[in-house]
Amino acid sequence: MAERDNRRGRREEREETPEFADRLVAINRVSKTVKGGKRFGFAALVVVGDQRGRVGFGKGKAKEVPEAIRKATEQAKRSLIRVPLKDGRTLHHDVAGRHGAGKVVMRTAPAGTGIIAGGPMRAVFEMLGVQDVVAKSIGSQNPYNMIRATLDGLKLEASPRSVAARRGKKVADILPKTDAEAPAEA
Repeated sequence: MAERDNRRGRREEREETPEFADRLVAINRVSKTVKGGKRFGFAALVVVGDQRGRVGFGKGKAKEVPEAIRKATEQAKRSLIRVPLKDGRTLHHDVAGRHGAGKVVMRTAPAGTGIIAGGPMRAVFEMLGVQDVVAKSIGSQNPYNMIRATLDGLKLEASPRSVAARRGKKVADILPKTDAEAPAEA
């Protein structure tokens, strides 16, 4: 009995400690025609993130809007992915993602650029914690496909540390040399 309470207590702590922010991206009202008229339902699309490198999305359907949003938020928390960020503000390298007809291109940006992205992509970047990025959606304007394409591209994002570990090299060997680091020839 005490062990079960302890497990339940730990689970509650684990869910409460990471503070997740959520952003409602789209609500779609759908109707079903029945003998007595129309029955309305709602589909919600929600993006959730901790604004420190974790993001996920979920969709929920219900007869009422708040219930659909709650279901979508729960699903989004279960589908979180971790994305390495450069200096905690931008992407490490340019990347493209696609899902169906939705294609997106995401580029790193210098400090102060802000989030230059439209609609659903902006929500993903804000929940991820990215502060500087330039992104363009090419193809489908469907918010579901745009978010899936964005997350597909973000899954391909790799930090220099992970690339160096995979290749068995040092991080300094992976990064390009700058003019200041190159030895001066005299």
